[in-house]
Amino acid sequence: MENSEKIKELVREKYGQIATQDPELNATSCCGVDGCTTIDYSIFSEDYSGLEGYVKSADLKLGCGMPVKYAGISRGDTVLDLGSGAGNDAFVSRVLTGEGGEVIGVDMTEKMIELSRQHAKSLGLKNVQFRLGDIEDLPLAGDRVDVVISNCVLNLVPSKRKAFAEIFRVLRPGGHFAISDVVLKGELPIEIREAAEMYAGCVAGALQRSDYLGIVHDTGFQSVSIKAEKEITIPDEILLNYMDEDGLKAFKESETGIYSITVTGFKEANACCDPNGNCC
Repeated sequence: MENSEKIKELVREKYGQIATQDPELNATSCCGVDGCTTIDYSIFSEDYSGLEGYVKSADLKLGCGMPVKYAGISRGDTVLDLGSGAGNDAFVSRVLTGEGGEVIGVDMTEKMIELSRQHAKSLGLKNVQFRLGDIEDLPLAGDRVDVVISNCVLNLVPSKRKAFAEIFRVLRPGGHFAISDVVLKGELPIEIREAAEMYAGCVAGALQRSDYLGIVHDTGFQSVSIKAEKEITIPDEILLNYMDEDGLKAFKESETGIYSITVTGFKEANACCDPNGNCC
């Protein structure tokens, strides 16, 4: 899974299928989009149902955390949701930012954009919009938003450095992000790293925890902090689709860990240029 365009096309295809699938199927089974031999896209997700603004039909159970809980969204803020899917985090954020604020969702899957726009229209929301776009090249001007959120999406982006550089660019000085993502401690077996389905399932594209945080710091963000962390266990029956019994045993004995983290970081109030000389 080394070619960036092939990776993006895989993600579009898989998440396009999920957009047209019954959310209940995604939430209650291990069936993914191709039957019970594939990765479960919902095993990482958090329960949003108790949050104000929650829209059940927009919750496809595709997240791995709850970034809105740590995003510090204030009334009147402009919030950007990267990989907004059917709109779950965007609709919760909209309640926090209020009528005087704005929420912009960006997703590169057309069917997800169609679905989120349908939800926004049915709810009669005027200050929530969804744009088709690439996280590595966001369709927004610089210094545009106060808060960036994202829920289990950046691990799907081929270049995390480009993604965080774009986050830095679109944030206003003094703005911040809250991102939930999947990271690793230890090495995944080659069978997992090279499996396209495991990439689309947010595992094979995950970075080492230390490398992920290193990119955040290198981009120029300050006061970087992990707000939540939990280990994720992938069921043996899923892993056995990619390795034999001996391989599974070796993987479990390797002490490799797959983790969901929610991390926050701030763009300095007087920041205009990132460490690479890219300026607002």
